[in-house]
Amino acid sequence: MSKIDHSLFSTTASEQTFGPCPKCNAKLNVRRGKSGAFIGCSHYPECDFSKPLHEHETSKIKTIEGSICPSCQSTLIIKKGRFGLFIGCSDFPECDYIESNSNSEDTQLTCPMCKKGHITKRSNKFGKSFYACDNYPKCKYLLNLPPVDYPCPECHWPIMQQKKGNTEAELLCPQKKCQCKIPQP
Repeated sequence: MSKIDHSLFSTTASEQTFGPCPKCNAKLNVRRGKSGAFIGCSHYPECDFSKPLHEHETSKIKTIEGSICPSCQSTLIIKKGRFGLFIGCSDFPECDYIESNSNSEDTQLTCPMCKKGHITKRSNKFGKSFYACDNYPKCKYLLNLPPVDYPCPECHWPIMQQKKGNTEAELLCPQKKCQCKIPQP
């Protein structure tokens, strides 16, 4: 029977070093909460410091030669994070510059709620599309279906949503109180 070398198993993933707590200088640990794993201070509840675990899961894909960060003049790189690929500063965490989200499409429709922003197509972390005002977080207007520049005939809301059924497309009023439904003209 061979002897097992226990030194191989002395360091586990849960003992990974995340550095000292910026608030109280205690050790940071992986903790579990109702929303999943996160990094938290070992002196909780005396110290309430926490940060997302996913910050350590961002990986560098490629350096973009000839590009400079507008904030700190470092090189920009392509990274992969929990929401997919993005362009960010190579000097992270000292500089937290990130290029604006390139997977949003402007529908050229003015937001009917704030009348300042535009409705843009975006996707959530699961890849499902939705339409929201680009003036977020000041305006939180959101639609689940594609917006159409056609006023509601009942409540006169300036846009409607397009819903494609099995046979034909129809327009739905996004206002909860109205819920007008008409065939698409």
